[in-house]
Amino acid sequence: MSKIRIFSLGGLNEDGKNLYVVEVDRKIFVFDAGSKYDNDRNLGIDYIIPNYEYLIKNKKNIVGIFLTHGHQSNMGAVVDIVKSIPGLKVYGAKLTLDILKSEMTSSEVSKVNLIEVKPHVKINFGRLAVFPISITHSIPDSLLYVLYTKDGAIVYTGDFVFDSTVTDIYKTDIGKLAYVGKQGVLCLLSESLYAEREGHTSPNNRAKAFIREVLTKSDNRIIATVFPAHFYRIQELFDEIANTHRKVVIMGKKLQELVSYAKDNGYLVYDKVIVGDLSNLNDKNTVVLISDEKGKPFLNLQRIIKGFDKYIKIKETDTIFITEPIYDGIEKATAEVMDEIAMLGADAVNLSNKKHLLHHASREDLMLMINLINPQYYFPVRGEYRYQLANAKVAEDVGIPKSNIILKQNGDVAEFIDGKLNLKCFDKVKVGDILIDGNNGEDVGDLVLKDREMLGENGIVIVSCTLDKATKKIMGGPEILTRGFIYVKDNQDLLDETKELCVEIIKKNIKDNSTRVDYSNVKNDVREKLGQFFYERTESKPMIITVIQEV
Repeated sequence: MSKIRIFSLGGLNEDGKNLYVVEVDRKIFVFDAGSKYDNDRNLGIDYIIPNYEYLIKNKKNIVGIFLTHGHQSNMGAVVDIVKSIPGLKVYGAKLTLDILKSEMTSSEVSKVNLIEVKPHVKINFGRLAVFPISITHSIPDSLLYVLYTKDGAIVYTGDFVFDSTVTDIYKTDIGKLAYVGKQGVLCLLSESLYAEREGHTSPNNRAKAFIREVLTKSDNRIIATVFPAHFYRIQELFDEIANTHRKVVIMGKKLQELVSYAKDNGYLVYDKVIVGDLSNLNDKNTVVLISDEKGKPFLNLQRIIKGFDKYIKIKETDTIFITEPIYDGIEKATAEVMDEIAMLGADAVNLSNKKHLLHHASREDLMLMINLINPQYYFPVRGEYRYQLANAKVAEDVGIPKSNIILKQNGDVAEFIDGKLNLKCFDKVKVGDILIDGNNGEDVGDLVLKDREMLGENGIVIVSCTLDKATKKIMGGPEILTRGFIYVKDNQDLLDETKELCVEIIKKNIKDNSTRVDYSNVKNDVREKLGQFFYERTESKPMIITVIQEV
C-alpha cells in the first residue's frame, strides 16, 4: 500500500513563507522554503520564516529542498534551515543557487549540499523521480517541479505566468507541460495570488510603456526602487534608459553585485556605457537604482527620505519611482512612503495595481495550466484563503469535481492511499512562525515581543541600591533611572516618592533578619508595589528592573 501526504508549513492563507512538503512512503520532498516581510505588530523583527520543527524531527527522511526560483518568498528560509540541518541537499537552477550562495557565509555554504539542476533533465531517487520544467516568472531560471510516483505525478507550479513575448531565459516549455499532463497527474499544486483576477496576467506584467512615460516627463533626477532579483523589471528599466541620454547609478553593494553577476552570466543585457558612478549621482540626467532588503519593504528608500543616507539627499526636483505594483501587505508602508516624499516636495510615482500586475497567474493562466496538466486532484496554494477559494472556483469552472479540490491551511495534511484521497484523514502537523531579528537565527518569541511592546508603550524604570554586606543597611541609593516613562524634570516629586517607597520596601524585607536577605523576594516586592504605585499615579505600567548589590 502506497501513501502520499501533502501539507504546507507555510504559504497557505498568507503571502510568502512558502514551504510545501510531499511525503511519499516516508521519503520527504520539500518544495521551496521562503520567508515573508514582518508586519508592524512585531517590534524589531526583520523577517518571518515557517516553523520547521517537523523537518528537524524527520531530517533523516528528507530527500532535499527543491527551489523554484530565487525570490525571498520562496527561498528566504533556506539559510536558517541549513544551520539546523547541516548537510541538507538543496536543489535549484544555477541563478537560484548563486543568489542563495550570496546570502550565505563561507561556513554556511560548507554545511549545505547545493545541487544544480537543469530544466528538463530528470533526477532519479530510486523508484521516484523529480522532473524540472522551465516556467515564466519575473526572474530567469524559474522552475516547475514534477514528482513522479507510482500513483501518478505530483506537480508544483511555483510562481508563473504565460507570456508569449518573453525571451528564452524566461520562456515556459508548454510542450513539456502537455507531455506531463498526458502521462497522468495525481495532484496539481498551483499558486492562487491572482485567482480573483479575470483574464491573463499578460500583458499587464509589462511596464515598458509606463517607464518610458516617466523617463520622458521628468527632466531631472529619478530615483527608482526595484525589488531584489526582479530581473524582468530591471531589464525593462535598462532597455528604456538606453533610448535616452540618461545614466544609471546603481546604489548598494548587493544590488551592484547582483546586476554585475546577471550581466556577466547573460541574465541581463545592457551596454555598460549607460552605467555611471557616484560622480553622476546628482546629475539631472541620472536614474538612481535602489533595492529593498530582505527585512523590510522600502527600507533603503525610507533611509534616504529620513536623511540618513550617506550619498543621496532628496531634492524637490527629484522624481521617486516605485517600479513594482503594490501587493497585499505593503499598502500601508507604500502610503506612508508616498506621503513622506510629498512632504519633502519631490514627485512620487508608482505603478497602479489595477493596471499593472506582478508575474503571477490570473484566472485564464490558471485555467490553461489546469488544462495542460489535467490533474485528478487540485490543491490551491500560495495566497490568502480567499484567493485559494477563488482558485478552487477556477478549477471547478474547467471541470474538476468539487470533491477533488483540496482546500487546506498550514499544517493540514492531505493524504492519498493508493492514488485516492483519504477523506477520513484529519492529521495536522505543528506549524507556526519563527521571528528572525538581525543575524540571530533563533526565534525571538512572544515573551521578547511583549517586553518590546511594554517598553515601547510605557518605558522602563531601573531601581538601583547598594547594601552593606555585613549589616545589610542601605549605603547608597536607591537611585531611580527612567527611560520612555516620564519627563524627569517635570516629575521630580514622583521620583522622590518612588525613592521613599523603595526604601520602605527594602527595609521591610531586611528588618527581621539582617544577616541573610532573600533578594529575589525584595525585587519581586519592589516590582509589585512600584507597579501598583505608578499605575495609580500615571495609569502607565513601565517595565521595572531592580538591581541590588552588596559592598
